[in-house]
Amino acid sequence: MLLGQNLYQDILLNLDKCKCLALLKQLQGHLITTGHGQTQLYAFKLVRFCTITLSNLHYARLIFNYLNFPNVYLYTAMITSYTSVQDHTSSLLLYREMVRNGLSRPNHFVFPIILKSFPEVIKSYGIEMAHTHIDKMGFGKYPVVQTALLDVYSRSSSDIRVARQLFDEITDRNVVSWTAMISGYTRVGQMGDAILLFEEVPQCVRDTPSWNSIIAGCTQNGLFSEAISFLRRMIVEEGMVQWNKPNDVTFACVLAACGHTGMLQLGECIHGYVYRNSVHLNSLTLNALIDMYGKCGSLKEARYLFDKANRGSLTCWNSMINCLALQGHWEGAIGVFKDMLQHGDDLKPDSVTFIGLLNACTHGGLVQEGLSYYDLMTRVYGINPEIEHYGCLVDLHGRAGRFEEIMEIVRKMHIAPDAVIWGTLLNGCKIHGRIDLAEYALKNLISIDPNNGSYYSMLANLYGELGKWEEVRKIRKILNQQNAYKARGCSWIELDNQVHQFYSVDKSHPRMEEIYSILECLVDAH
Repeated sequence: MLLGQNLYQDILLNLDKCKCLALLKQLQGHLITTGHGQTQLYAFKLVRFCTITLSNLHYARLIFNYLNFPNVYLYTAMITSYTSVQDHTSSLLLYREMVRNGLSRPNHFVFPIILKSFPEVIKSYGIEMAHTHIDKMGFGKYPVVQTALLDVYSRSSSDIRVARQLFDEITDRNVVSWTAMISGYTRVGQMGDAILLFEEVPQCVRDTPSWNSIIAGCTQNGLFSEAISFLRRMIVEEGMVQWNKPNDVTFACVLAACGHTGMLQLGECIHGYVYRNSVHLNSLTLNALIDMYGKCGSLKEARYLFDKANRGSLTCWNSMINCLALQGHWEGAIGVFKDMLQHGDDLKPDSVTFIGLLNACTHGGLVQEGLSYYDLMTRVYGINPEIEHYGCLVDLHGRAGRFEEIMEIVRKMHIAPDAVIWGTLLNGCKIHGRIDLAEYALKNLISIDPNNGSYYSMLANLYGELGKWEEVRKIRKILNQQNAYKARGCSWIELDNQVHQFYSVDKSHPRMEEIYSILECLVDAH
């Protein structure tokens, strides 16, 4: 291998030709024999190529260890590689080595990377320790470090106030810091603060990821109408600011909102927008469309898209199975699962697949089939059941009136039963008239959410049916004494591409008088 006068260009040219480790070793050997074995720049190129192109972290570390005095860029490259494969312990140990040997002082670019490892390795106060260390090193006022700190605080800490304090201290805010803070609020469900902060973002600063952060936050927190409104605003501003163009993440979030609310017409409009604007229909957008059509009851369109898709993605199969199960087409859901098993060895069902299957069996009343799929999940595929799987099992048994089996499941659960488990049990009790277990389920629901007035009202009604009037009076007294709330019923209706949202006892709609006038006519006619 001969290298010309421009050594750097020759190194890059030979790296482009490298397709395997053997060729990389030849290049490394030539560098050593020509006296460049300790040259930091070339070692950096070798390490980066080894980790990124060849995905060989072990050999990259051997190259790194060969160097007598690796600089901060080589340390950062290796730390980044360990972090990317979730080897946070090795990442943190290597960073500690860099600090202790004192030969390569950290720079502000290494801290956003190492901050991902601190809370993973040091569970208690890991972020606080890293924060203190950063301040002592003198990097606490660097905007890139401040943004990384507020992001990790908002991801790993229940106290969002620390993240907001850091955000307020950033003098040179950019779109990354704005988006990190907005995303932090959405993760903890503080959507009011997230929306207020988003409105403060200068329009010239907003980009697609910042719009996606607020749209995704609205969808994840059940504010579906708001998510759609933000998409409309984004498309309007797109004409003024070119980098605000919706992407696959935007469409996936808004299509999820359409699916949750059953807004088929709006979902079709978004599908049309994707088609008209020649947006690449990648797996994320395609799966979102299948999911939206399926949840809105348009199974024919969902199946058409599914049949056109490249079925190498497990998510695609899961979307179709869950859509069919949700609409009560249990035979179709099980059929798709069987087709998936025949598709190839690369596709293995995951926990989401079995949630769809268990739901399908519940809708079909297939208790034994459901139990066999649960056994397949745990014994054959080694998937640990999550709370959703337990909820499906409780529902499966509850509809069949098998309450002894339900109590056995609850006793053996390795996760504490949540409101969904007890609510599902309560639903089964209502179907089969099991008053005793309904009382037990309601008491557990109250213990989980003591301020939910709906649970107290249901328990009072139950005692009323049993003639336990003293118990009814006690419950009513509790309701009067504490600050209990009742979740208001909510419904949506889609009319002329406009979504109208109504809450129980809500008279804020601008055409409420007209709506009530028509309702009164319908009641009188009846």
